Formats: sequence, C-alpha cells, structure tokens
Amino acid sequence: MQIPTISRTFGVAALALTCALVGAPSADAQVERVIDPNWTTPRTADGHPDLQGIWGNKTITPIERPANESRAFLSDEEMAARNQQRAVRSAAQDAAPAQRTEAGTSVGGYGSYWLDGGDTVLSTGQTSFVIDPPDGRAPIKQWALDTKAYNLANEGDHYQHLSVWDRCLSRGVPGSMLPAGYNNAYRIAQTPDHVVIYHEMIHDARIIPLSDAPFVDGRIRQWMGDSRAHWDGDALVVETKNFHNRGWIASSMAGGRIKGIPTSPALHVMERFERVSETTIMWTVTIEDPNVYTAPWTIQMPLTAEPGYQMFEYACHEGNHAVPGTLSGQRFLDAAAETDGQ
Repeated sequence: MQIPTISRTFGVAALALTCALVGAPSADAQVERVIDPNWTTPRTADGHPDLQGIWGNKTITPIERPANESRAFLSDEEMAARNQQRAVRSAAQDAAPAQRTEAGTSVGGYGSYWLDGGDTVLSTGQTSFVIDPPDGRAPIKQWALDTKAYNLANEGDHYQHLSVWDRCLSRGVPGSMLPAGYNNAYRIAQTPDHVVIYHEMIHDARIIPLSDAPFVDGRIRQWMGDSRAHWDGDALVVETKNFHNRGWIASSMAGGRIKGIPTSPALHVMERFERVSETTIMWTVTIEDPNVYTAPWTIQMPLTAEPGYQMFEYACHEGNHAVPGTLSGQRFLDAAAETDGQ
C-alpha cells in the first residue's frame, strides 16, 4: 500500500501536481500554509523527530467534499469568509433562547458553547479531509451503505445496531483520529521503542511498538487492530491490521456519509505522522478494505499544537445511559403500537 507524503521536498512537487489537476489555487500557497521551511525538527534523546505534546484537529471542514464543491482547496479569502460565516452563525445560536418542548423543558445543545467542534476550516484550506479519490469522496460499496442505513433505521431493536461510540467500545482506527463535536485532543508520547497516542474521546490509548516484529496471529482480531511503526526519514509510519468486523470506520456525526460504515477483517490502515512546523503535524492515512470499498482511499489533515489544552477523563461506560435508554424507549414505542393496533 502506498501512502502520500508531505515534506519540504517531495511533498511540494506532489501537491503541485494535485493542484494542477484539480484547478486549485497555487500549490506553493497551500504548502506555505502548513510548512515552515526555516524550522528545524526537534529530536528526542534517541535522535528521532519529536512528535510529543498535545495536538488537536477540531474544524468545520467536512470529511468528504460536498457535492456543490468542485475544488480541492480554498483561497485565503474564501477561508477567511467561511470562518467569519461560522462565527456569525455561532453568535446567533448562542443569542437565541433555548428551545422548549411542550412540557417546558430544554432539549439539545442549544448554544455552541456546549460543544467544541471547531470554528475554522483546516489550516491547509482543504475542502475535505478525503484527498484521494480526487472527488473527495470515499469509494464505498453499496452493501456497506445499505448496512449503515439498516442499523440507523433499527437502532432501537438491538444494541448491535447502535454506534460503537454510543456503546463506549472504541472509535477504532482511523476513526479515533477523526474529529467530533468535542474532545478533539490527542497526547503523543515517545520512548525509544514505542509511540503512545492517547485519545481524549473514549480515552483510548494506542501503544504502538517501533518494531519489525511479526503481527499477532491473524486469528486474533481487535477493535483497534494490531499496529507496528517505523521511521521513514522524519515521518512516523504506522501500519495496522487484524481488525474484526464489529467496528465502524467512523462513529461521529462529523463523519457524514462515512459514519456507520462497517469494518471487515480485510481492513488495512497505513498512517503517516510528519511534523512540518512548530505547530503542525500532517497526518495522512490510507484505508484499504476490498470487502467494503471499491479502491483504497486517503484522508489527510493537519494536527495543531495545543500546549495549553487540558485533557480530562472521558468516563464513558461509567455515565452511559444511551444504550438502555434507547432500547427501553423503543420497547415503550413497540408496546404503544401494539395497544393502538388492538
């Protein structure tokens, strides 16, 4: 599996070709948004690039490119305009009174301050996280879209139809790296032989060996798969496989169409973490699963340094009433329907 590269050398040429093909603003303008050519990569004691710290990815940029958007990148002026539009909408939402039900109680997150999903487009100006295929859309097979739709329509019938996030299990790989409405922080720590990525959402911790040791037996399947990492120059490359078929590729509403798409044991994920400035790590992931997609596809996004961010425990199972509430609510509706039918 090939994974795209963003760097001060090859990345410029690759991005130039991409922008030429899609008619986006100049390639140099895109690269300058995230890469600092005068910056020197810091090193850990063992000489590898230092990726450690707290990084975030909250944004209003969609995972997939909207149907009415034909370009891969926005201009600087368009980026500023969309950020301003979001600020105006958020201010209006915050100023509006809370909505009330007939019983007089508030429902929903009526102010933007209840969430932390971001107020700006990605710093690269991308119009979607998906950069390949060129249309910015994941090449999902129809059966997977049908499975997603069935689960959504029947989520009250069985817990297995509910989101793996609602069930507090795991957001998986690469789903755990995709933004949501809140808790979009990641702490990276390094040792000479391991890299740890601690996810604020559901407090998953990926402990990834820097090793060429064999993967675990293929009969052992896991929610987040089995990972191995190595350094490719200054980029950390992480390969993950040995998934089972009970996960979702994305579980947040921010995932749009790809939320709820199932995984299969054939899922193979290649990630690349490449620090390109004091404040930016470019994360690129190529997803291959011939059971679910018609071709491999690639997501790319900047992770932004947030040294002042404070991560809190996400006590998911301890406070989770979503599953029993959803299932018992559906049983109530079923009983009411039976009574009405008599």
